[in-house]
Amino acid sequence: MTTRRFGTILRHLRESPEAARELAAKLPDEALIELGAAIRDEQARRAREAGDQQAVLEAAFRIGFGRDGIGVQPWIEAPFVVCPGGLVGKNRGNHKCQFVSVDDVWVWDSGDLIHEEKRNAPGDDEGFRAVALLPIVEGMALDVVRARMRQGQHNVERVVSYVVEKGKLVEVERRDVSPRGAR
Repeated sequence: MTTRRFGTILRHLRESPEAARELAAKLPDEALIELGAAIRDEQARRAREAGDQQAVLEAAFRIGFGRDGIGVQPWIEAPFVVCPGGLVGKNRGNHKCQFVSVDDVWVWDSGDLIHEEKRNAPGDDEGFRAVALLPIVEGMALDVVRARMRQGQHNVERVVSYVVEKGKLVEVERRDVSPRGAR
């Protein structure tokens, strides 16, 4: 591969972030798709290399769960989006849980997942706690889904939706779901 010089392009992008929009508008669709994928891959690579995953995970297991044992809402701890989740109950047929969906895929199935760690829930109840780390990707959509299972029926109780905007996690919607709602 030959060495390419990007000095002028980089200078324009650093001096005026609007230049990125101008560049994107001028690219053909195929190049835009490649550029988008390259940017997403680079964000994940940098997060893996720059972030102290173990320190973030340890802190998240300390502060990422409420008194009820269920995860709190996700947050940004650069270079990661930190997503706590878990399940707590007397048995598998009677429990409460909360998990994160990323771009309409459960976090543990997401292609953006950098690392996830699962631990047994403390105390007498059955269940577990998990913390997932994602890169901070502009436009990434997260849904935090809280549900309860009673007598084998799983019912969604609440969904809180977020989007990553300019490196921040912004809440965009909060919905309480009626007992007749989605399962």
